[in-house]
Amino acid sequence: MIDATSNVITRQKEISIFKTNLLQENEIQNVSIILNLIVGNGKWNFDLEDIDHILRIHANTVVNGFLIKEIEKLGYKCEELF
Repeated sequence: MIDATSNVITRQKEISIFKTNLLQENEIQNVSIILNLIVGNGKWNFDLEDIDHILRIHANTVVNGFLIKEIEKLGYKCEELF
């Protein structure tokens, strides 16, 4: 028997904010496939005008470490701020 509360972690979503070194739209296009696969289409956005070139995602925080590693594999820096 499965406890009804066991899926709370997988359903809980939060906003996470990352500092990146992405500077241009073409760089965002390079990481968009990974972001869509991990976080979901429409569940992320960039603020390139911010000094930290912010990436915001709306997803379970469990994916944050994996997401950082995947973005770094593409040659970009990504650091979770909160």
